[in-house]
Amino acid sequence: MAGKPNSSLMPVEEALERLLDGVTPLSAEMVSLARANGRILAADLASTRTQPPFAASAMDGYAVRHVDLQASGTALTVIGEAPAGHGFDGTVDRNEAVRIFTGAPVPEGADTILIQEDADRTGDTIVPREVPSKGAFVRPAGLDFTKGDVLIRAGRKLGFRDVALAAAMNHAALPVHRKPRVAILATGDELVPPGTEPGPDQIIASNHAGVAALVEDCGGEPIDLGISPDDAVIMAGHVRKAIEAKADILITLGGASVGDHDLVQGVLGAEGMDLAFWRIAMRPGKPLMAGHLGKTKVLGLPGNPVSSLVCALLFLKPLIARMIGAEASGVHPCAAILGAPIGQNDRRQDYVRAELTEEADGRLVVTPFTKQDSSMLALLANSGALIVRPPHAPPLEAGASVPILRL
Repeated sequence: MAGKPNSSLMPVEEALERLLDGVTPLSAEMVSLARANGRILAADLASTRTQPPFAASAMDGYAVRHVDLQASGTALTVIGEAPAGHGFDGTVDRNEAVRIFTGAPVPEGADTILIQEDADRTGDTIVPREVPSKGAFVRPAGLDFTKGDVLIRAGRKLGFRDVALAAAMNHAALPVHRKPRVAILATGDELVPPGTEPGPDQIIASNHAGVAALVEDCGGEPIDLGISPDDAVIMAGHVRKAIEAKADILITLGGASVGDHDLVQGVLGAEGMDLAFWRIAMRPGKPLMAGHLGKTKVLGLPGNPVSSLVCALLFLKPLIARMIGAEASGVHPCAAILGAPIGQNDRRQDYVRAELTEEADGRLVVTPFTKQDSSMLALLANSGALIVRPPHAPPLEAGASVPILRL
């Protein structure tokens, strides 16, 4: 192990900066339109065609020459029909009209659409009730975009609008950044999988499920390595499985502290991990560890459930974002008003679980829960926000403005 643990506590901002240092977006891959939603575009996307490719009718009606509508009561002869997908193969001449439908090409010679509500028709003759302006209801070729226009930029998270636009640009597949493969290893003799009956001294493992869900939410691909007992040989085998699976990130859960049964850091060191940092000045989540095993980033999350998930939100989420090329790679706070007093903070940056409400005027009000134990998952699930309390922050009364992270 190249790095050595440092007994001092590292500030959260410095730890995040070190974690993201040198991390670049993963390579691009082509995915079908059906799989592109939510992915990050890896290259600028230009249109392969002009839309619409021809002057098209925007309404059902009649394609006419505007000059023929100048004389009051002019009768026009309907010489044909142009439904969508089937243009009229001819030219509109003096006092002639073509029945046309929305999306159909405007016939040669015509320059205006007389909508059907404004036309009286008898047999093959129409008389306009009102005279539209020249060019009315005609969509010119290229109204939306033209061939070669760059319409979606690299780094954009693709949503339903982008997918529709890419389809209109005639792209059947899109270049997106590859999803990071995130291997997740829970550790500890005390853990058993959900759905099983724990022994008298055991508990149900939960961190891995929450972290895997967060990985998916962030655009990564979770790989469940299961639960390793507190056995260095077995644990090392799980670590090697992550490397063999070509994981971009290895997440370990628990066992990274300094107790006699905390084996994770020693096992990773024996496997060649270069330790970047360990122990963060934050609550919950002080025993956070980071490093790398070759090309695989390693993030050792605490064993307490709330600590684990809060650290995943603050560190794993931006790490995945950086790997998929997302524009925003951090977790950004917003402001809210305290609904109850909050005490002075100590040297660690605190993330206080709190209830979040919105007042009629749109102001956010955040009220810290009295209990903040890092084992209480139900409390975290019912929290609307985390109040961010910097080190040595002074006590505040209700009504003060505080930074929060919305959950």
